[in-house]
This record gives sequence, C-alpha cells and structure tokens, in this order.
Amino acid sequence: MRALLVVNPAATTTSARTRDVLIHALASEMKLEVVNTEYRGHARDVGRRAAESDDMDLVVALGGDGTVNEVVNGLLHHGPDPDRLPRLAVVPGGSTNVFARALGLPNDAVEATGAILDALRDRTERTIGLGLAAGTPGTDDEAVPARWFTFCAGLGFDASVIGRVEQQRERGKRSTHALYMRQVVRQFLDEPHRRNGPITLDRPGQDPVTDLVLSIICNTSPWTYLGNRPVYASPEASFDTALDVVALSKMSTSAVARYATQLLTSTPERGPHGKHAVTLHDLTDFTLNSKVPLPFQMDGDHLGLRTSVTFTGVRRALRVIV
Repeated sequence: MRALLVVNPAATTTSARTRDVLIHALASEMKLEVVNTEYRGHARDVGRRAAESDDMDLVVALGGDGTVNEVVNGLLHHGPDPDRLPRLAVVPGGSTNVFARALGLPNDAVEATGAILDALRDRTERTIGLGLAAGTPGTDDEAVPARWFTFCAGLGFDASVIGRVEQQRERGKRSTHALYMRQVVRQFLDEPHRRNGPITLDRPGQDPVTDLVLSIICNTSPWTYLGNRPVYASPEASFDTALDVVALSKMSTSAVARYATQLLTSTPERGPHGKHAVTLHDLTDFTLNSKVPLPFQMDGDHLGLRTSVTFTGVRRALRVIV
C-alpha cells in the first residue's frame, strides 16, 4: 500500500517525538511518504496532488480539524468519487478533534494510529457524507468558491466566537475550552443582532424560516466536545444522511441561559428545543441569506464575512478508515 502522511507540525497536542513514533509505526506497514505543512492551504494542495495521482491508496492527516478540512478539500477538488479517490485516515493532533472523535477514533494520537493500523489489517472502512458550501449565485458572494466541510458550519454567532478565539490565538493564547467559553460570553454581550435576527433560511418547496440570530449546520453528531463531554446540537445528524440545521430566533439573556443549559445537558436523544429553536433534519439543498454581512465558519475555521451561503449535503462523498 502506498500512503501519504500529511503532518501539521504546529498541531497542539503532539510533540516532535510523538510524531516520529507515529511515522515509524505507519511506515512499518506501508510505503509512506511524509509531508510537513508549511503554510495555510498546504495540506489542501498536497491532498489534491494525491487525488490526481494514479497510485496513491491512502492519505493520513495528522493534525486538528483544520488540517483534516484542508486535506478533504484537496482530495475532493475535482468532486467526490469514493471508488477512485484515495481513502482518508485521521490521526487527531488538535485541541478538540471533532471529526476524528465523531468517527469513533480515540482522541489520543498513538491510540488512534493503532486503531487505524488495525482497521487497515481488517480492511474496515466506511463511506461518509460531507457538506458543501458555496457563494449563492446572483448575490454579492457568488464568486466565493465552493468548499467542503466534514462536521459543521455556521453563519453568525458561533462564527463570531471562533473569530474571537483565532484573534486570541494570534496573540499567543492557548486554544483551551476556557478560552472558548470566555469568548462566548464576550460575543453575547457585544452581539448586535440578538433581538432582531438578520438570517433567513430558504429551501426548495418550503416557506422561508426568517429572523434567525444563530444558525449551525451539522454533518454529524456530536457537534463539538467540552473536554470529554460531547455536545449534541443536532442529535439526529449523521455521516449517513445529508445536513441538519439548528437555529435560534431569539438570544435574550433568558433564552441564551435556557439553550446553553440544554446544550450542556444534551444527549444523543435530545438537543436544544423550544419555541425559539428551529431544528431541521436531513436537508440536501438550502440557502442562508443575511440582511447584513455576518461571520462564517467551517469546521472551526473562520472564513470571513458572508451575506449568502448555499449548502449541499452530499451522501457517499469519501471513504474513511475506521
């Protein structure tokens, strides 16, 4: 088997020594090429080259969710083709590793590598669905290129929080759950649209859902993790279906306290609910339109401001080793 290992040397939870151990373990089982990423978008470029190669069987991403997202976008640059494209394996190296954990992999890089090697020996894999987001034709964002996401996207509040976290990390702060929680509180206090939501959700053949303050799109469940605690924003979301949406039409102090409590106590059977919560399951095509430019994120990566994003849920997009 010929494999490509894409390593993010800045991954927050793996040391150089740990990465060397993992590389030797993988190289003992396959013909392994190793690439260390050197710039933003490098993992995407490497993934694309692997997809265009005639003899690459497997691409292993060692890093956080951002590294995985880039590799996936490289692999799917020419569109999904599970039977032809190299398979994907993920070794978690970030602070949260939502995608790897949602696949059922251990959150420890060494243990995950062992699980991947076992799966390769046993030839166990699954074909998963992914989300695709693009600028909407006929809007100011129509030139924004399409981009794949593995577990979630968001327009509005949650993307604003991620933007704040990235600013703090650029100032030298470590990416911790406490950092995220502080930025959630600060964003809530500064949020200008919490009483008059600017977002409208449009889908074919259905009435629009208007005046949304917050909108989260999930491709799987859990939505994220707080330490070892999974958080279920859309409990029915799955790699085997299209996309789920959870949105809020009100973010008063009492409403936020209620929905935050529901998120923190969420289970695989029950997520946020109530008269100001909108939950939609297994959507293949829909668009989020905003009256004002809002922050947009995919797989925990802040992508700037958007006024209109069109989403597509694509079943059977990529084979993964599990």
